[in-house]
Amino acid sequence: MKFIPSPNWLPFDPHPSPPKYVLPTDAVDAHCHVFGPGDEFPYAPERKYTPCDAGKEGLFALRDKLGFTRNVIVQASCHGADNRALIDALNTSAGYARGVATVTADISDEELLQMHHAGVRAVRFNFLKRLVDFTSRETLESIAYRIAPLGWHVVVYFEACDLSDLETFFTSLPLPVVIDHMGRPDVSQPVEGEQFQRIVSLMRNNPHIWIKVSCPERLSQLGSLPAPGESVPYSDVLPFSRYLVGHFPDRVLWGTDWPHPNLHDHMPDDGVLVDIIPFIAPTAELQKKLLVNNPLHLYWPELL
Repeated sequence: MKFIPSPNWLPFDPHPSPPKYVLPTDAVDAHCHVFGPGDEFPYAPERKYTPCDAGKEGLFALRDKLGFTRNVIVQASCHGADNRALIDALNTSAGYARGVATVTADISDEELLQMHHAGVRAVRFNFLKRLVDFTSRETLESIAYRIAPLGWHVVVYFEACDLSDLETFFTSLPLPVVIDHMGRPDVSQPVEGEQFQRIVSLMRNNPHIWIKVSCPERLSQLGSLPAPGESVPYSDVLPFSRYLVGHFPDRVLWGTDWPHPNLHDHMPDDGVLVDIIPFIAPTAELQKKLLVNNPLHLYWPELL
């Protein structure tokens, strides 16, 4: 069927600039999505938004242009728990993609095993009410205990202001937990401020918790142009990313977030996003951990 994107939906940039920064060998884009195409993989009836189509062909073309070797494809909320578009992308990736699925409590063990064979290695728990309907923590906990024997982990998406209500739940889970987009901190507050330091404390006290230093375009209040006196865009976000990479170098991940859903003020240039990486991971050692060693540890441990 034909799907019409939500009003004022910003489509992804079809012609990103080639990055100047050369990625290390075997680099992984550890957070990206596929949307449809809707006539082949319909969007979920309960979705809170309708995106433009952004299928596997576009994702893999971007991977090659930017210089990545592998992708971790995260199930988008517009597809709900229908993971067919994700699984199709994994099955056609020749092993160069892994997946983060969305599942419900009624999924069978056989279906979980089929997902594992396709390349799924995690389940996402989304706590943003504007994107998904509430799922009880008891249900989420039961899913976590079922996927733990497969060697999977949980990816969590929340806003920093809600962490106090979620922290005990995250620390109690029996498997690794990966925080999306730095927990969406308010970057108008200082790095040393209470809100961000609560996320830092969570990381420091729980070695099973990882974090993605992704999406400066989603968090910045400055926009896509460098601020006066700065050489790169999103300079208000970079101190937060750099802090996490410096303090937790073995538990950080990075991803493009292509095709950048639900942005309202601008659409980022993915080549520019890659060029920011040396500003948050300033040494070759940190870059290799961020882009190669850490994502391989979670998604391709057999290659280490």
